[in-house]
Amino acid sequence: MGRYRTGTTARPRPPRQSPGRPGRSFTGPQIALLTGGFLVNVGSFSVYPYLAVLLRERMGADMAQVGLVLGVATLVQFASAPATAALAERLGLQRSLVGALVMYSLGGGAFLAGAGSPALTIAGLFLVSGGGSLYSPAYRSYLVHGASPEQRPRLVSAGNAAGNLGIALGPVVGALLIQHPGRMFAVVTAVYTSLAVAHLFLRRERRTEDAPPVEPFRRMLAGLAVLPFVVTALSYYVHMQFFQYLSSYAQGRVATVFFGATMMGYSLGLVLVQPLVAQRVERTSYPAAMAIGFGCLAVGMVSFAGGNEVTIAVGVAAISVGSAVLLLKNDLEALARSRRSATVVFGQQRLAVGIGSFLSGAVGGNVYGLFESGDRLGGFWLVVAAQCVLLPPLVLGAHRLRRRVPGTGEAA
Repeated sequence: MGRYRTGTTARPRPPRQSPGRPGRSFTGPQIALLTGGFLVNVGSFSVYPYLAVLLRERMGADMAQVGLVLGVATLVQFASAPATAALAERLGLQRSLVGALVMYSLGGGAFLAGAGSPALTIAGLFLVSGGGSLYSPAYRSYLVHGASPEQRPRLVSAGNAAGNLGIALGPVVGALLIQHPGRMFAVVTAVYTSLAVAHLFLRRERRTEDAPPVEPFRRMLAGLAVLPFVVTALSYYVHMQFFQYLSSYAQGRVATVFFGATMMGYSLGLVLVQPLVAQRVERTSYPAAMAIGFGCLAVGMVSFAGGNEVTIAVGVAAISVGSAVLLLKNDLEALARSRRSATVVFGQQRLAVGIGSFLSGAVGGNVYGLFESGDRLGGFWLVVAAQCVLLPPLVLGAHRLRRRVPGTGEAA
C-alpha cells in the first residue's frame, strides 16, 4: 500500500536525542498539554456518566426526550469536528485550545447556575460539546506539531494515555460529588478555568515551510484518507456496542462495584498498553494491526456471552488490548496517508468516530432489543463478534478493488 507523508515528500531526519534515553523525553509544552488533556477528561467524565439523571431531574422529561438531547449534543461534538479542525488551522492551535477551554468553562458555569433552569443546563451541555469538538483536534495536533514520523507514535499514544487516565478517574470523582451537584460543577468549572489560564502560557506554534496549504472551509473533507476513515468508523461501531450495552447486560449478573472496577481497568489498560506497544504498532502493517485489534475485540465479545464475573473480566481485558492497538494504528495510518495538516486529519478522524458511534446506537440498539425480547442476550455478543471477524476483510477487499479503478487513490 502506498503511503503519503504529511506535508513533505522526503522522510525527515529525526532530531538528535540526548544519550541514555533516546526519544523518551517530553518537552515542557508537551508535558503541560498532556496534563491538560488528563484534567479535561477528569472534569468531563465526572459529569458525563450522570448527565441522563441530571437532565431528567432538571428538565422534568422522560428518557426519550433526554436521549434526544444527549444524542444531538453528541452529534454536534463529533460531526462538527472537521469544521472545528479547519477553524483551528486558521486560528492557530494555542488560541484554539484556549478558546475551547473558555467554552468548557462557560459550560461548567451554566451547569452550576442552571439548577432551576433547564435552558441553562442544556446550554451548558452544548457549550461543553462545542468545546470538546474544538479541543480534541487542536490538542492532538499540538502534541505532534513539528514531530518527525518516528516520534509520532509515542506522542499520539501518550496523548491517548493521558486522556484515558482522565476517563478512568473522572467517574470516580463524579461518584464522590454527585450527591452535591453544586460542588461538583464548581470544581469542574474551576478546573476548566485554571486550564484556560495555564494554556495562555503555551507557545504559539510556528507554521513550518513544508506545512500543507490551508484549504477553504468547503474543502474541509478534501484529502480524506479513506481506508483509515472507514476502518475508524467500523472500529467504533463494534467498540461502542461494548461501551454502550455492557452495563445493561451486566445488571443482575455481576455486582455493580465489580463492573465499575472492571471498566476502570479497561481505561487503565489502555493507559499502560498503548505507550508500550506504540513503536511496534507503527511498524506493523495495517492489515496485521487490524487482525490483532478486531481479533481481540471478537474474543472479548465471545467472552461476554458467558455472562459471569470471570468471562466479563476476561472480555474487557481482551477489548482493552485490541483497542490499544487498533485505535492507535487508525490514527497513525490517517496521518501517514493524508496530505492535509495533522489538525485537519484529526478532525476527519473525529467525524469517523461519530459515524461509528451513531451506527452503534442505531443498529446495535435494535439488535440488542431483539435478543433481549427473546431472553437470549448472550447471542447478541456472538453476533457482534461475528461482525468483528467478517467486516474487516470486506472493508480491505473493497479498498483493494477501489485502488484498481483508474483515477482513484488513497486520498480522495
